[in-house]
Amino acid sequence: MEESDAEPRPREAEVENPQVQVTRSFDARGAAAIAPRLRASWQRSERYGVPEDEVVPVFSGAVDTGSLLYECGTEVLRGLQTTLANEPISLMITDSEGLVLSRLCTDASINRSLDRVHLAPGFYFAESNAGTNGLGLALADRAPSLVRASEHYCTDLRGYTCAAVPVLDPLTGALAGSVNLTTWSEQSSGLLLALAQAAAGNTAALMLARASGRIARPTPRGEVFRVYADRVDPGDVPRLSPAWTTAVAEAHTAFGAGRVVAVVGEPGAGKTALAALARRELRPRERLLNARPPAPDDVDTWLTLWTPELAKDGTCVIVSGVEALPAWAAEELARRFAEVRGGGPAPFVLTSVDAGSVPAALRPLVDLVVELPGLRFRPDDVLPLAHHFARRDRGRDVTFTSAASRALTAFDWPENAKQLRRVVREAASRSDVIDTAHLPAEVFSGVGHRLSRLQAMERDEIVRCLSEPGATVVHAAEKLGMGRATLYRKMAQYGLNARQLKS
Repeated sequence: MEESDAEPRPREAEVENPQVQVTRSFDARGAAAIAPRLRASWQRSERYGVPEDEVVPVFSGAVDTGSLLYECGTEVLRGLQTTLANEPISLMITDSEGLVLSRLCTDASINRSLDRVHLAPGFYFAESNAGTNGLGLALADRAPSLVRASEHYCTDLRGYTCAAVPVLDPLTGALAGSVNLTTWSEQSSGLLLALAQAAAGNTAALMLARASGRIARPTPRGEVFRVYADRVDPGDVPRLSPAWTTAVAEAHTAFGAGRVVAVVGEPGAGKTALAALARRELRPRERLLNARPPAPDDVDTWLTLWTPELAKDGTCVIVSGVEALPAWAAEELARRFAEVRGGGPAPFVLTSVDAGSVPAALRPLVDLVVELPGLRFRPDDVLPLAHHFARRDRGRDVTFTSAASRALTAFDWPENAKQLRRVVREAASRSDVIDTAHLPAEVFSGVGHRLSRLQAMERDEIVRCLSEPGATVVHAAEKLGMGRATLYRKMAQYGLNARQLKS
């Protein structure tokens, strides 16, 4: 990386107290609304031990150029780059950990300058590596972020203005990465963040279009609802496998000892139900609330809605999916949780996809992690849960034929108990005796990849024909208008087993 005396260099601000300088810059602009996020980011940067005078390089040595995010994000940025000809703006895609995947810029001077501060493909630029910066803040708070000049924690970065917007996976809602636009601080434009937002939105839309036509995940609404007693009545819970009962017992014992518990496991595995059951066994009359994080823009209102409940006697809040919380919200929760800790059972429980995904601010509060395996690792729980869900939805016992039972237990349930509940609800609404004909085609498909809409329709039609009374592969092929060899090939493609479809 060669340096040139002729090229512009980042302007370093000489500041005795950076925190004071940042606060004054907010007041001068009248933008006090964004000050708390930046102050919190500076404080995190200090806790991380990030140097104030230089960016220490953290190089990965490899960049995943085969991901859907890289493919779609780079394509979108190339289109945007054509409209920004001769502008000293660097356009970047990063992954969810702050690893720079691609950088597009035609301005040689800013490219060389960014190389000097290691804002280049293959280098990490999260808050923990580079301190407060646009893409690091966008990833930490899962919200659009604009960091100008002296707002950067590291003096090496104060010659730039960075606008970054997180990109969420349109199918799962998980944080996929970010779009980051960087330019010189003296040439920053008010449109920079708007351009980044448009690029991030177009990237997510393109990811959805290329993800086999699947339906986008709805925006989280941040529900806060009562977990009623009849939903977790110990007498109403079916007898499940040791994997479930052991996890419940661990949580129950920890609650009784006043310990803070985080229940971790795959989405839909039943983490909230486990926490509620363990609390109900300890305190049968306790009032249980479940709080699910909303979209980042609504987090402040969401916190205001339910956190006062923590101070009420006989109340426990199960905060689900804490991995989706912005960094500032996790820190605010940690502060409020610390205020309500007493001698008895903690008035809150956390759930997350895994222990490593619990926000750093909340990890010190957790005394015990209870892991709940996914439903595919608990096949003995499938039929008891199916009967339980059917009885709750139908209001009476429902029977499953042997063929339907085999199909249910053989399926992997990628969405876990949540998916089983949906399948059983639909089947039980059609009959008191559930057979294979009442189950959706997805239960009989063993494919490990996403299907397009046309493929899903074809699979469903094959399942319908094969599951008709007395149907054979020959009859199904004739009805479908295809040869037997073609049908067998399609069945293998979709992971369909003809025997499994028969009563």
